[in-house]
Amino acid sequence: MNTTEVIETGEVVVMKAVRVHEFGGPEVLRVDEIPEPVAGPGQVVVGMTVADVIFLDTLLRSGWGGEFFPRHPPYVPGGGGAGHVLSVGEGVDPAWLGRHVIGRGPEGYAEQVVFAADEIVAVPDGLGSAEAAAMLHDGATAVNLSRRVKVEQGDWVLIAAAAGGAGSLLVQLMRDAGARVVAAARGERKLALARELGAEVTVDYSLDGWQDQVRAAAGDIGVAFDGAGGALGRATFDLVASGGRFVTYGSSDGFADIDPSVASRRQVHVDNMLATAPDPATVREHLTEALALTAQGRIRPVISATYPLAEAEKAHTSLEQRTTLGKSLLLI
Repeated sequence: MNTTEVIETGEVVVMKAVRVHEFGGPEVLRVDEIPEPVAGPGQVVVGMTVADVIFLDTLLRSGWGGEFFPRHPPYVPGGGGAGHVLSVGEGVDPAWLGRHVIGRGPEGYAEQVVFAADEIVAVPDGLGSAEAAAMLHDGATAVNLSRRVKVEQGDWVLIAAAAGGAGSLLVQLMRDAGARVVAAARGERKLALARELGAEVTVDYSLDGWQDQVRAAAGDIGVAFDGAGGALGRATFDLVASGGRFVTYGSSDGFADIDPSVASRRQVHVDNMLATAPDPATVREHLTEALALTAQGRIRPVISATYPLAEAEKAHTSLEQRTTLGKSLLLI
């Protein structure tokens, strides 16, 4: 059934969406036909062009994190994307109709998605849906991260998981701020990307002795960003000099649990972005800035993997196998 035709027979108009019917591996992602959404008061319906795909989607699909991000199968995964406003609900400015927007919400892998009106941001002229969708989470995160630290010209900054969606943007933002960037990633392909984006030193954190390489090249690290969590995050924390700042935002390997007594003894300020989520107004502000920087050409998302909606399973598999360079997107 064509999802755009007017149905006059009383049938429910349907659309295609990927749903998780039970927690498990990538194979549980399945394309279904479900009713098209309707905008309620304060809401808009966006006809999706591109959906963002992030590592958190794979964790939630596996059943992880329910106490923080409750999901109840069957559900549509994702966190939003880019497209055009198809309809608006009561109380929403009709000027939004037809606008090119990105939206953040609890769904994304679908032909149409409902967002609250305060969850959408207009896409600047000249910026495509793919570039805009790539900024949805990673762009807002990278801007948030960059604002949490004070970096002077010539300061050494360590970025772990530097070839990821947010990490690759953070390399560019720190370079733009005048920092000397040490990028840690896995494999020469990812290290080459980090160098292309402006990293002065690159180290492969999958090899023994990578911390010694960082110390030899940069000495004391004043600011370190951890985009992976787990053991890598703790190893990154160990490299921060007394009086420095450690910012953790990754959970692909679990949380980087830093002993507060150790941090206090070493006088390292630990900033866990996962502990508190910014309010919607702040997210919009960060997202608007990320889009503006992208439209100006000051930063660029690295989009290395795009898949049709029906191949969401492949997108998740690539992320879980750590083969994705930069961003993954679903083209709808």
